[in-house]
Amino acid sequence: MINIVYSGNKVIFKGVLLSVMSIIKHSTAPLNIYVLSMDVTETHHKYLSVTNEQIKLLNDIVKSVNKDSHVTLIDVKEHYKEYMEKGKNRNTEYTPYCCNRLYLDLIFKDNKIKKILYLDSDTMLCKDISLLYDIDVEEYEFAACLDYMGRFWIARDYFNSGVIVFNLDMCKQTKLLEKARHLVKTKWLKMPDQSALYRNKTKIKYIGFEYNEQRDIKPNTIIKHFCKGIKYLPYFRIYNIKQWDIKKVHKSLKIHDFDDIYEDYYKLLKKYEDIIL
Repeated sequence: MINIVYSGNKVIFKGVLLSVMSIIKHSTAPLNIYVLSMDVTETHHKYLSVTNEQIKLLNDIVKSVNKDSHVTLIDVKEHYKEYMEKGKNRNTEYTPYCCNRLYLDLIFKDNKIKKILYLDSDTMLCKDISLLYDIDVEEYEFAACLDYMGRFWIARDYFNSGVIVFNLDMCKQTKLLEKARHLVKTKWLKMPDQSALYRNKTKIKYIGFEYNEQRDIKPNTIIKHFCKGIKYLPYFRIYNIKQWDIKKVHKSLKIHDFDDIYEDYYKLLKKYEDIIL
């Protein structure tokens, strides 16, 4: 069983859907997927929780490939209220959902799940997810890739938190996530969850960019991460094109690797547009 966790709201569900569709394209392994969400419309009118209907659609899709797969929605509002609602990072450019990965030790405190893969909703699989999930993290808190830009302007070993293989047992022993939550609550950070994990890590396993490719897809790319980037030519600009911005993915990024998935996605949209969007 491959344990995977996503975080997001109703609006971002289309990203989770596309990401999951890319996983099952390359793997028939049983998947145990958790979606962390909550309603925080008191902060922003678009911050609605992922719905039960959306989860049912995901469940139907993954079970069509492996009947033992399933998707579970987890409401993390109580953790948000305790650590984020009145914290120093409640009003940043990043949504409150970014810090949901910091609650994993609280969510899975019964120790049944010892290893879990966190994926941002703007990730797409190019190869079998087992290539990442099977990485040995027994002696580490987690495995992660360097942040493409952060390694230049923050620290050489600054990592990207969009793709992380967590060893939850080790994280609980070192209190990594507990310390990270405390930091996010008490100190303003430019990139809250990522920087909090970076500052409190004790033993991290660095993995190659093929596991979290933040720029152009290469022959060995396992995961393409549609995160924010910078282009210098023909002029300097910051771009933030997600995989669900399909026209921009084609026109601006020149990426056509997921066109077969997009074709199936459009079919789902015709049938379930009111659920997906």
